Formats: sequence, structure tokens, C-alpha cells
Amino acid sequence: MNELKDFFSVLQLLKRFGIFIYTGDRKTDIELMVSEVTELFDNGLILKEDYLRAQLILKKEINQRY
Repeated sequence: MNELKDFFSVLQLLKRFGIFIYTGDRKTDIELMVSEVTELFDNGLILKEDYLRAQLILKKEINQRY
């Protein structure tokens, strides 16, 4: 996996798996992204390092905005 470095790179990770999230509410979008990243990891589709980094980025995004 390319280095996950920011929110956009997490979006790109999800996009690679055909996952597009847009509800119109940014906080809800981020919460759904957290859930989808967890599903990808639980199903063995992404590495543990990518899972942990993506979760950190998404939690940081929520904390900065809300």
C-alpha cells in the first residue's frame, strides 16, 4: 500500500475497493469510513499497519473538526 499520510489517502484506499462514501454530513462520512476500514481489515484485505494508520488519521480528522 502507498503510505497513508492524510485524509485524502484514506479516501483513495477506500476507492480502490469500490467504496465511495458521501452522505452530505462530514462527521457521518468519517464515521462510516472508520467502519469500512475496520471491515477491510477484519476481512484480511488491508495490512494491520494500514488499518492502524487509517484509523489514526480518521480519529484525528474527527477531533480537529468536532
